[in-house]
Amino acid sequence: MFKNFKSFLMRGNVVDLAIAVVVGAAFTAVVNAMVKDLLTPLLAAIGGKPDFSALSFELNHSKFLYGDFLNAIVAFLFVATAIYFFVVSPMAALNERMKRGEPSPDPTTKSCPECLSQIPIAAKRCAFCTSVVAQPVAAK
Repeated sequence: MFKNFKSFLMRGNVVDLAIAVVVGAAFTAVVNAMVKDLLTPLLAAIGGKPDFSALSFELNHSKFLYGDFLNAIVAFLFVATAIYFFVVSPMAALNERMKRGEPSPDPTTKSCPECLSQIPIAAKRCAFCTSVVAQPVAAK
């Protein structure tokens, strides 16, 4: 029983997932600190009010605290913006830079000369218009 449990824990998926959770928690702390310590004070400098939690209105003796909701929306927008500009965009640029040296993959389709539909390279007849398609001459 313990042997199976040990093999379960040592599988790549479980270990990778555990590492991802730990790194994600640490990264969450970094992003939250950036939003709280850098972006929210910037909002206060521009708008004059960093915290909307005191905003509310009353209707039929019921108090609606919409300020907390506004705080959550602003925090979400700041976190999403920070993630996009400091993680997603640089990673996309890095991936693009790494792919520049790779040759483009060989095409798997070609155009039918009659109807211009995309058909497999090895096709002898078009699946759309049924016209006979000439086979490409193999390079020697």
